[in-house]
Amino acid sequence: VNFARIEVAELPELLRKIEAYAGSPYTRLALKLMVLTFVRTGELIGARWQEFDLAAAEWRIPAQRTKSRREHLVPLAAQAHEVLRTLQQVRGDPERCTGAALLFPGERDHEKPMSNGTLLMALDRMGYRGRMTGHGFRGVASTALNEMGYRPDVIEAQLAHVEENRVRAAYNHARYSEERRGLMQSWADYCDAVRQSGQVIPLRSRPARAAV
Repeated sequence: VNFARIEVAELPELLRKIEAYAGSPYTRLALKLMVLTFVRTGELIGARWQEFDLAAAEWRIPAQRTKSRREHLVPLAAQAHEVLRTLQQVRGDPERCTGAALLFPGERDHEKPMSNGTLLMALDRMGYRGRMTGHGFRGVASTALNEMGYRPDVIEAQLAHVEENRVRAAYNHARYSEERRGLMQSWADYCDAVRQSGQVIPLRSRPARAAV
């Protein structure tokens, strides 16, 4: 399947448009979290608060919600952590930010997640109809991270691409966790830098470091 996506050179403008998005704050925060985690759209909109360990700066997507049917670890960069804190403040009710509560419930039915169409509509309103999808953020991140010099195996592990050899997959899941944490923080820092400057900045891979 060919998912529409912009080129890395167009990322600064898109990030600026997301930051200035005047629609629902929940949609804007969902898009920001999508940028920072580049998970699959269904994994994002179906996310529940109990999957997040903010103290450890980790999001563990349970096996039943992933394409590979294996738990997927998403290290949370400081910027992703900030999006979640902002989401808690916007919700205003602590009870709506715990346990099985959805991060992004639908507008009409709060028991169901926000629809993929909500994200697509927001991208359309920003001028990206037919040029960008929620899934497109995965391709943009993959291209940029490869250009930054991160090891392809580590990028693939973070994208949760299905590994044929399950023994190797389990090994890699643990083996790359620290590198993945550094990768996610570098990606978030890169997104901040290009959004603020309005230009694509070539960044080299930096050593893994724990998220703040």
